[in-house]
Formats: sequence, C-alpha cells, structure tokens
Amino acid sequence: MNSHSGASFRSVPTRDASERLPLIVKVSRLYHEQGLRQPEIAARLNMSQSRVSRLLKEGVSEGIVRTIVVEPPGLFSALEDEVRESYNLRDVVVAGVAVEDAGNDSQVLNAIGAAGARYLESTMLPSDHVGLSSWSTSLLALVEAMSPRSMRTAESIVQVIGGVGDPRAQVQATRLAERLGRVTGAAVKYFPAPGVVASKEVRDSLLTDPQISSVRDSWSELTMALVGIGSAEPSPLLVSSGNTLPEADLTRLAEQGAVGDVCLNFFDADGVHVESDLVGRTLGIDEATLKAVPRRVGVAGGPRKLAAIRAALLGGWCDVLITDSNTARALLDLRAQPAGA
Repeated sequence: MNSHSGASFRSVPTRDASERLPLIVKVSRLYHEQGLRQPEIAARLNMSQSRVSRLLKEGVSEGIVRTIVVEPPGLFSALEDEVRESYNLRDVVVAGVAVEDAGNDSQVLNAIGAAGARYLESTMLPSDHVGLSSWSTSLLALVEAMSPRSMRTAESIVQVIGGVGDPRAQVQATRLAERLGRVTGAAVKYFPAPGVVASKEVRDSLLTDPQISSVRDSWSELTMALVGIGSAEPSPLLVSSGNTLPEADLTRLAEQGAVGDVCLNFFDADGVHVESDLVGRTLGIDEATLKAVPRRVGVAGGPRKLAAIRAALLGGWCDVLITDSNTARALLDLRAQPAGA
C-alpha cells in the first residue's frame, strides 16, 4: 500500500477527519511503509491498539492509503477477467505467446499445455471424476506437461469418446487416458469403442455391450470434463495421425454451417448443435450429458481454431477456457460482432 503523497483524496475528508489527518498519515506510514505492527505503533504513540486500527481504516476510507497491484510480466489476469466476463465463463487461463508466434502451432501448444497443467494441478480434487475427450494435440500437450504427484489427485479418469478414423487414433486416445491416470493416480475407465461408425445400426448394436454401457452410465457422475475444441478444418497433425472424420462427413458438416466440435458434437458459429446423420453414428457423450458436467474445461488456441473456440463459448460447451494470449485478445475483438459475421 502507498501513503498519500500529493495526489487528490478519494473524497473530501470530514472536518473531524481533517483535524486528525496528520495523525492518520503518521500511523499509516508507520504501518505500511515502516512495517511496524499495530501494538508497536500504539506503544510508540501512547494510544490504544483499537485506536490505531480505527486510524488505519480511516486512512483507507479517506483515500490516504491506496492499494496498487503490480502484475509481473508474463501474467494476464486483466485479460483473463475480460474474456471471462465477456463470455460469461467460470474461469479463464491465458498463456503468453509472442504476437509473431501466433500462428506457430508448436509454440501455442507448448504454452497452453503448460498453463493447462498448472491449472489442473492446482484445482483438481481427489474426489474428481474427470471426463476426457478423444486424443487431441492440445490435451496431449497438457497431459505431457503434468508431473506425477505422490498423492492421488483425482478419483477417476473416464474416456467420453473413442478415437476417430484410423485405428491408430483409438490407441492414441487410450494412451492419453492412461498417461493422465498415471500422473493423477486415478483409476482409468476406457471407452472400448470407435468414435464414429458406419451406420446407426452398428452404433445401436455396440451400445448393447455391457462394458460400453457401463462407461456411458458413469458419464452422469462426472465432476469435470477435459476437452479439446476441434475446428472445421483438422490440423495437419490430426490428419497425419488419422484422427479425423472422412472427407465426405466434413464436407456435409461444413455445408450445414459447422465451425467446430467438442467430443464430436458439431456446432455452428452461434454454438448451436448441428443436427446431422453423424449424430446417429457417434459413440460418445452427447450435448445434454456434457453440459450437465459442473466444470467443462476447454483447451485450445491459435488462429485456426478461433471461430470454433468462440462458438464453443457462446454455446456453453465449455465454462473454463485455457488458451493463448493472442487468441484471448482476438476473442475480445470479436465479442461485439454477430456470431456469423
């Protein structure tokens, strides 16, 4: 705290307070600048400790003492607050990325992965049941940045969707859940099914499997969902890994206005769920079940995903966002625009 030194007071002091201003300033300096405790000030000035306390409170109310928070470089609390308030979110975590690196996927992933790891390590509870979406570059970066703890930090990790496309994607999704279970000490419940199948009939048949239905039943008990936010255009890494939908599905979704997805729930620029035949072929957590999870943490960044991230926030698919500083500023620039603009 800083004592007054020439700046105008917050309000005009009362006459009674004005007569005590020299004493208020003296007590304030002894306490805030010299670091004396209230009993020491009382002894030095031959007054009661309760009077010292009252004078200190008057120093604040009269504008003599003001609190200034100086944010160190690399922290973005003001930016986080703006995004949180603009999109009505529960929490926002922003990782610093230089403007010139805004389009560098590697830099963005490393930054949001490290920030996401810190967020989970500081907020995850031993009683948490965490839903985990399919393998994604953002979630992989986050989980790899986490450090194993000596004590269990979550109750269970539950897959909420399988891999998509190439069978390798299912293996990658399993490894992601396995890694998160290992660093948290949590039990892992695997979802032994592909994310998308050829027809509704195949999907309905798979849903009768006891192991699959058991995992699905546990989704209603989730306390947190940790999800990636997919864009309409898959990243080169996802394409090379085979963890993407067939081109025909992507084309149909784009024609219906889809800009992104969370757990293969595709939505338009307003965040409204896009109904397509894919819904009947998807094995994974649905919109209603996902949005019933108390804490839904979306991890994504970079200009390619901006439209999808904005739509996911507008549609309530996530209530916690972990992103990079350039994306956060872009979200603020877009807040006043119509969603489809």
